[in-house]
Amino acid sequence: MSRDFELPELLFLIAALRWTIALSAVAFAGGFVGGFIVALARVSRLPVLRWCAAGYIGLVQGTPLLMQLFLAYFGLAVLTGVRLDPWPAVALAFTLYATAFLAEIWRGAIEAVPQAQWEAGAALALPRGRILRWIVLPQALRIAIPPTSGFLIQLIKGTSVASIIGFIELTRAGQLIVNVTFQPMTVYPVVAMLYFAVCWPLSLVAGRLERRFGRHQARVELL
Repeated sequence: MSRDFELPELLFLIAALRWTIALSAVAFAGGFVGGFIVALARVSRLPVLRWCAAGYIGLVQGTPLLMQLFLAYFGLAVLTGVRLDPWPAVALAFTLYATAFLAEIWRGAIEAVPQAQWEAGAALALPRGRILRWIVLPQALRIAIPPTSGFLIQLIKGTSVASIIGFIELTRAGQLIVNVTFQPMTVYPVVAMLYFAVCWPLSLVAGRLERRFGRHQARVELL
C-alpha cells in the first residue's frame, strides 16, 4: 500500500542528508591529509617515493569507485577475515579515493609554481623544505583552490554509490521513499534540491576564496 510524500518522508531525506555530509567530510578530511603526503612524495627527489606515489594514484584513478567499495566491504572480509560495517567500509574507500585525486591536484599545483621561485629560494641558501613551505606552497594553495573545491562537490555527489553496500545516504533514502510512495517525480526533485542546497554554497565559498587569494597575489606581485 502506497502513501503520500509528506513531512515524515521529507524529514527522512534530511536525516539521510546528514550521513551524506558526514561521509563527505570524513573522506575529504582524510584525503586532505593523505593527499598532501602523497603529493609531497610525487614531487620528492627520491625516485622510490615518486614511483610508489604514482603507482597508488594510477591504481585508484584507474579503477572504478564502485569496485573499490566492493573491495573495502567484501574484499577485506575474504582476505583478512575482518568484516567491516557499511559505514567504516565506505569511509575507508572514499578516503583512499579522495587521497589519490587530491594528491594529483596538489601535485599539479605545486609543479605549476614557476621554477624561478625554487631558484630564488636556493639563491638565498634556503633548504628545500623551507622553500617548499614558505615560498612554493602558499602559491600552490591559490592554484589548487578551484580544482579542490570542484572535487569536493563531486565527492559529495559521488557518495550516492555508497548505497550499493547498504549505506543509506541521500540518494538511497530517496529510492526507499519512492518504493513506498510511488512518486518519483516528487521525491527525486526534492533529493536534487537537497544536493543543490549543500553544493551551491560550497561553490560560492570557493569562488570567494579564489578571488581573495587572487587579490593577495596581485598585491604581492606589485611589491
